[in-house]
Amino acid sequence: MKLATYRDGSRDGQLVVVSRDLTQAHYATGIATRMQQLLDDWNFVSPQLQDLYVTLNHGKARHAFAFDPRLCMAPLPRAYQWADGSAYLSHAERVWHARGAEIPQNLRSDPLMYQGGSDDFLGPCEDAVFPSAEAGIDFEAEIAVVTGDLPMGVAPDTALEGVRLLMLGNDWTLRHLVPAELDKLLGLVQSKPATAWAPVAVTPDELGAAWQGGRLHLPVSVAWNGKPVARLDAAEMHFHFGQLLAHLARTRHVRAGSIVGGGTVSNADAAAGYACIAEKRALETIEHGEARTPYMAFGDTVRIEVKGTDGLSVFGAIAQTVAGVDAA
Repeated sequence: MKLATYRDGSRDGQLVVVSRDLTQAHYATGIATRMQQLLDDWNFVSPQLQDLYVTLNHGKARHAFAFDPRLCMAPLPRAYQWADGSAYLSHAERVWHARGAEIPQNLRSDPLMYQGGSDDFLGPCEDAVFPSAEAGIDFEAEIAVVTGDLPMGVAPDTALEGVRLLMLGNDWTLRHLVPAELDKLLGLVQSKPATAWAPVAVTPDELGAAWQGGRLHLPVSVAWNGKPVARLDAAEMHFHFGQLLAHLARTRHVRAGSIVGGGTVSNADAAAGYACIAEKRALETIEHGEARTPYMAFGDTVRIEVKGTDGLSVFGAIAQTVAGVDAA
C-alpha cells in the first residue's frame, strides 16, 4: 500500500492512504491518525489500512478525495532515528579519489554510516532554505527504508523482514561545511540540514519484483533546473538494506520508526548521471584536474522521482526550490 501524511497544523500531520496511481487519497481516521501509530502497532493496524487501500483502488471509498502532494509533509514528519549509509561504492570511491585520499581498506566489507537529524524533515514541495549560498548547497537523491523493531545483533536477512516502508529522499548537504566537521572526528551536524522526502511511503509488497534482495530495482531520475542529470539504477548497491540495518543494530536495538538510507545513488557507468553535484565535481577533478560545475544557487530547483515499469510514479516526486533565509 501507499501512505502519506497531510498537513493539519500539528507536528505529525494526518495519515492518509493513497491510491496506487497517486490520484486519490482517503484519511485513515478511525484506524490510525499518524504514521508512527502504524509503525508502533503494525500487525494490528496495517491489515485495516490494507483493506482501505484495496477499496480506494477499486474506486469504492466513499470519502476519497484528489491527492495533492503539495499538501504533504514528509511521510514520517519526525522520526526516532535517521541513519544514512553509503552503499554505492562508485560514489564513495570517486569522492575519495578526487580528494587524493586513501580509500579505506574496509570500504567493501563494513558500511559507512552517520547519524542524521530526524526531528525536522521537509515535505516534497517545501523550499529548501539555507543561510548562505556560499555553503556549497548540494542535493542527494537516495532510497531509504523505515523499520519496525529490530533486536540488537540481528542478522541481515532477518533485518530485511523488519522493513515496513520504502521512501525516496533528498538528503541535502552543505559541502563547504563538511571538511571542518570531519576534521573534528565526531560527525556531521551543521553540514547536514533537514532532509526532504517524497510524498508517499510504500510497503515492500507494493513493489513486487522491483524489491529483491534488499534492493530497489528501479531507476532514480534527477533534474536540476529542469535539465535531466541522472537516470540511475537504484539496485547497484554494494550493501543491501539488510546489511545496513544489521550494521546499525550491531550494538543496540533499533526501534520502530527508524529511517535508514542507502546513501547517494550512484552507478559504475558515469554516463548514467549523478545524484549529487559532489560526484559530478569529483569526476571532473579526476578527468580535468579541477571541478567545473558549481554548487546550487538560490532560486535553483531540483526534481527527484522514481517510476515503475508501468510508467507510474512510485513515491511521487520531490520538487524543491533553493531559497535564502530572507526569502523564506
